[in-house]
Formats: sequence, C-alpha cells, structure tokens
Amino acid sequence: MSIASRNSEAAARELISRRSLLGRAGCGAGLLGLTALMQDEGLLAAEGLGNRALNPLAVQETHFAAKAKRVIWVFVNGGPSQVDTWDYKPALEKWDGKSIKEFDPAFKNTTGFFKNAVGNLMKSPFEFTPRGECGKMVSSLFPHLGEHVDKMAFIHSGHTESNNHSPALFAMNTGMPRMGFPCVGSWVTYGLGSESRDLPGFVVMSDPKGRGLPKGHAANWSAGFLPGVYQGTHLRPTGDPIDNLNRPEALTDSTQRSQLDLLKAINEIHRTEYEAESQLAARIESFELAYRMQMSAPEALDIAAEPQHVQELYGIGREECDHFARQCLMARRLVERGVRFVQIYSGGMENQRSWDGHNDIAGNHSQFAGETDQPVGALLTDLAQRGLLDETLVIWCGEFGRLPIAQVSKKPGRDHNPHCFTAWMAGGGVKGGVSYGESDEIGYKAAIDTVHINDLHATILHLLGVDHERLTYKYNGRRFRLTDVAGEVLHKVIA
Repeated sequence: MSIASRNSEAAARELISRRSLLGRAGCGAGLLGLTALMQDEGLLAAEGLGNRALNPLAVQETHFAAKAKRVIWVFVNGGPSQVDTWDYKPALEKWDGKSIKEFDPAFKNTTGFFKNAVGNLMKSPFEFTPRGECGKMVSSLFPHLGEHVDKMAFIHSGHTESNNHSPALFAMNTGMPRMGFPCVGSWVTYGLGSESRDLPGFVVMSDPKGRGLPKGHAANWSAGFLPGVYQGTHLRPTGDPIDNLNRPEALTDSTQRSQLDLLKAINEIHRTEYEAESQLAARIESFELAYRMQMSAPEALDIAAEPQHVQELYGIGREECDHFARQCLMARRLVERGVRFVQIYSGGMENQRSWDGHNDIAGNHSQFAGETDQPVGALLTDLAQRGLLDETLVIWCGEFGRLPIAQVSKKPGRDHNPHCFTAWMAGGGVKGGVSYGESDEIGYKAAIDTVHINDLHATILHLLGVDHERLTYKYNGRRFRLTDVAGEVLHKVIA
C-alpha cells in the first residue's frame, strides 16, 4: 500500500471515529438550537436583512418612516351611493325630479349600466345631520360611524374608468381593470413582509350570509405575477375557515414535523436545479406556514375568548349584524397578532345581495349599513382603546359610486357611476376630521382635486412607509408597480 493510500485510510478512520462523530454531532446540535433561538429573536443576519430567499415573508425595511404598520380594508362591495352616505348634496333637493340634462346637457345614458331605465334626479331618502367637532354632514344610515368622523379623512372626488363590477373591482384592488395583476394586499406583503410567523400576512373575509364571493371571485385577492406566497388567504364564511386547520387525530406533531422536513429537503434539492421557479419557494413556505397555523390560527380566530362587553360592543348576538361583527372582531385579533393586511367584504355577488342598489336604494342601503355600521364603529373604538389605531390604517371604500338620478323600478334605485365615489380612511397617520376633494353640485362627477385609484393606492403605500414608484417587480421584461405609471400621494390627508 502506498504512503498516500495509508494516509487517506487514516484520515477516513479519523472522520468516522466515535470521538469525532460525537464531537461533530454535539457541536451541530448546539448550533441548531442556537440558530433556532436567534431566529425567533430576529437576531440572525438573514432575518434582520429581510432575506426573501430564506423567508419570503420576512419583514422588509420601509423606504422611509412609516405611519401605519398594517391595514384593515372594509370593502363596501357593489358600489355604495356617495350622495346617500357621506357626500351631502343639498342641491339635490332643489333639482329633485328634474332631468339631469338640465344640469349637464352632455349626460349620456351609457354612464350607468341600464341605459333604458334612466329617471330624473332624485334627492336622498336619508336625513343628513352634522356630527363630531368637525361638523361633518353624515347620513342617518351611520349612527355609530358618525361618532368617529373626527378620526376620518374623507375623499369625495374619487373616480375610476369602468361602470361594470368585475373590471371596477379589479381596478380598485389591483390598479388595473382586468385580472392577472397583484392586488394591494399582495403588493403590501411583498413590500413589507409579515410581522407574524404563524399566520398569513394577508387575509380576506367574504360575506358570510350565503351571498357568494364578489364578482371576479379570488382574482380580487390574487398575487398575480408576484410569487404565490403573497396572495390573500381566504377565510371561508361558514364551516372551518381554512381546510385542514386541525391535524388528523392519528398524526402526531413529531410525525408531521418529520414529514414536512423530508418534503422540504426534497423540494430544496429540486429548487437548486430550477432557481427561477419562484412558485416552488412559495409552495415550500406555504407548507411550513400551514403547519404553524395549526397551532396559532384556531386561537387567533376564537372570538369566544373575548370578554362579553367587547362582543356586545361589536354587536355579536344581534341578528342584524352578528355575521359582520364577528369578522370585524376577527380582523382586530389578526392585526393584533401581526397580520399585515386584512380585507373584509360586505356584500356578495348579485344586486340586492350587495350594496348594488339598482332597485330600492333606500331599502338596500338601510340593510347593508345596518349590518356594518355598529361593527365598523366598534372596530375603530376597539383599536383606539388598545393603542392600535395609530398604527392601523382602516379604509372604507367600494369599487365605484352611484348616479344621483333615479333608476326606474317599482322602488327607485340608483345605477352605477364611475365618475364619482367617496372613500374614507382612519388611523394609521391619517388626519382626522378633514375632507379632500369635491364632487359637483349634485354628486355626479368628481370636480375639485380629483382622485384616481392610482392616487388612493399611492397614499396607502405612503402611509405604510413605501414609495409607490420604488416598489416594483420585474415580469416579462418590464418593471411593474401597483400604481402603473401614475399616482400622486394625497399629502393633505396625512397627519
């Protein structure tokens, strides 16, 4: 045997000797434990730098100091009427019953959706009264929310392109009036990551009263071309909120952990061979998140653990609003535990199943305002008393507004209006008790300081410490952003 062979054999024996094996294994086990502890404390360099390769939902640094850390968006699905909710128009009483062409000779029947059912101008069936120290005129639809107007910044000059629900929903959610693009919640979690390791960064709740999903369905909370880990996690309105949330009785924690470790190891081998396959990284993370959620989600969604007085504050137990009250309370519990973005839909698929008041605007809006007024008001109260409102941006907005004219039916309604809508924001660095922009005299079109959806999105990102022009993602050879090539931050509504 040559000298080289004898040396190699001796080296091999040294590598697998009992002393060497115990020494190597002992150090390795200790380092594994230390690494886990440091990761939990956020002390690892990769964690601190927000390394997406190791954790796609790692917390990212903001572009500048953020005023808000998280968002709750109450999506008023169907298109609420601005002139019957927050945009008081006394001139409508003067013009009531007259043709809109007397006010605007250029009006076309195609503005709404039902061009053969165009009636005359119609005053609001609801009484408006001044509320709060700012004296904001508020519809009788909102006795509870009216108490919070000094916390709200109103935008009265919003406008969009489409008068049809699906493209308008896509536009409000993604900035584009067609499917296939990432929604606001996905952009926010991509840009900022999640503060929770055990819950999704982006959660969506749809109407729970058998009314179905909003038009466009899950495309409204899609991650589009962003990695799939950033899409919204939909909580089902009835039954188990998430599939397989509870581990099968026959499966122990250690067995499940071993299965996931093996699956992760195999997937990681595959990922090194196909580094451009971003969906695989999202799939790996989704398995790990699902495992952690089995421990954390049931507790986070358990509103029965809340004190009775808190449940009563939201309206839980009241037949009219119990379903939405539960979702609002759930939203507070989720953001309290680090969820970055929560979106709650009021209203489902078809006309009278949402705020889509084509027929009987008075009955339609009374019903849906009655379902949401107390719960959303309680959400603002609860966030404030827990010290969370300052860092939580609450948004109330639908996909478009409604026409100030009557839609002809047995009980008059209002048709779609993309030219004008009202939104409000509260908390999260917003200046309270102010109104930005104005619609015209009858609430038909945005007239002063008009606000496009891109401007609204730019402002939301700005409050979260993100420059909307710098938050981009390269796809198909182009850098995309939420606000496309437009968007102006509404600095006048920022405190």
